[in-house]
Amino acid sequence: MKDNVSFADNNVVAHRGAFKANNLPENSIASLRHAIELKCTGSEFDVHMTADSVLVVFHDGHYNGLTIKESTYEELSKFRLSNGENLPTLRNYLLAGMKNNSSTGLVLEIKPSKDKAYNLKMTDKVLALVKELNAEPYIHSYISFGYDILKKIVEIDSSAKTQYLNGSKSPKELKNDGISGLDYHLSIFKKNPQWIKESKELGLTLNAWTVNKQEDLDWLLDNEFDYITTNEPELLFERIEKTPVNKGYRLVWSDEFNYKGKPDSTKWGYDYGFIANREEQYYTDSLKNARVEDGHLIIETHKETIANKDYNNPELLNKSWIKYAAERKTAKYTSARLVTRDLASWKYGRIEVRAKLPKGVGMWPAIWMLGENRKNVGWPESGEIDIMEHVGFNKDSIFGTVHTLAYNHTKNTQRGKSIFIDNPYDNFHVFALEWTPERMDFILDDQVYNTFENEKKTTAEWPFDQRFYLILNVAVGGMLGGQKGIDDSVFPQQMVVDYVRVFQQK
Repeated sequence: MKDNVSFADNNVVAHRGAFKANNLPENSIASLRHAIELKCTGSEFDVHMTADSVLVVFHDGHYNGLTIKESTYEELSKFRLSNGENLPTLRNYLLAGMKNNSSTGLVLEIKPSKDKAYNLKMTDKVLALVKELNAEPYIHSYISFGYDILKKIVEIDSSAKTQYLNGSKSPKELKNDGISGLDYHLSIFKKNPQWIKESKELGLTLNAWTVNKQEDLDWLLDNEFDYITTNEPELLFERIEKTPVNKGYRLVWSDEFNYKGKPDSTKWGYDYGFIANREEQYYTDSLKNARVEDGHLIIETHKETIANKDYNNPELLNKSWIKYAAERKTAKYTSARLVTRDLASWKYGRIEVRAKLPKGVGMWPAIWMLGENRKNVGWPESGEIDIMEHVGFNKDSIFGTVHTLAYNHTKNTQRGKSIFIDNPYDNFHVFALEWTPERMDFILDDQVYNTFENEKKTTAEWPFDQRFYLILNVAVGGMLGGQKGIDDSVFPQQMVVDYVRVFQQK
């Protein structure tokens, strides 16, 4: 036995042990041992008390048709787990967790009942057994849905690490009661994102349960949660390797679209009307064209006639590059173009957007950036970064491109490359840019497919040492998107954005 254990430097907590990959019983000693083999920082398990006051490890309150708190251990132990193990007692489980273990803490959940006296008696017995076995150094934390249980633990051992599971208490309330951290369902944090910052400021630990989807794991990693409880520890280890945080980035701006209605006006503005590139759509701020619903930003194109409010606008007619657009009396299509201009901009970092794309010939969705100095120096001197563009007539490719004074499409010298994309219309993909003073990497689902190096010449080649703002839009037709016409039968079409995240080096 070791006198102490140094918990592994990761945030992986195996839920009921690491059971899934090897088809082991949940809460078995075998699943605990596998969590230790994986070097998870924690392995979670559940504790109940039998009618004869034996502490057992099992999740549900019933075992093979018997109510645990109303049955003796002898009655329960007649039934074995699927791998042949006896129903583990807490004593045997703790001893197994202390053997040949130098990395994995025991995350001990005390399961409450409606009987407060039973809960407190069970809590007393748990702490007494942990002390008897000298297992304190192996206890990563005590967790429970029973607030009375956690307060009792703090009363007995103020140094014990505790986490509340229910989700009903604010960080401040937990802090005031001496509880060490939040271990809430993922949905609670999605509804109360401010609790993440508050918890960190108060020095509380952050954990979320039970998180198994890659996109949810990534969100928690990006937000630097201390722990993540999962049935998929192997997947979480993979995502830890991929997270920008692991590369020294910190999340500095995001929109997760966990609200309804108009896009957040503190983060997004709009461009209006006909813009450029001989595109056929008229950009609006209508909910029909841009809205947030079901956790996603929807940018939707419609085939509909709309009056051109800029018709015969002298200011626009004096600008030859949009004169053709201003002279149009009506548009046949509507869409939206969202911008962070004058609200948020960045110099260097990782910009990441998870989205599904609209389909059909004539569609031209884009995720891109323009330099803040565009009003002063014009395009292309200001620079343009096309993180993702797609055209509907080339349904299995996306491309990432850089435009500068020296390299741009008017000279056919733009620096861009394309990559195959699998089913961009039905599946979400992550489109990203990693931008440093030395280079830009264009990334699709963790794969770098285009790199633009800083040649260290002039701003004509590299105007990218300044702040850029972000643009999301779906165009119809235009010089690129309309090269093979427009299929009017496909409307309406949507670009569905799951999130936008911006990271910068710590």
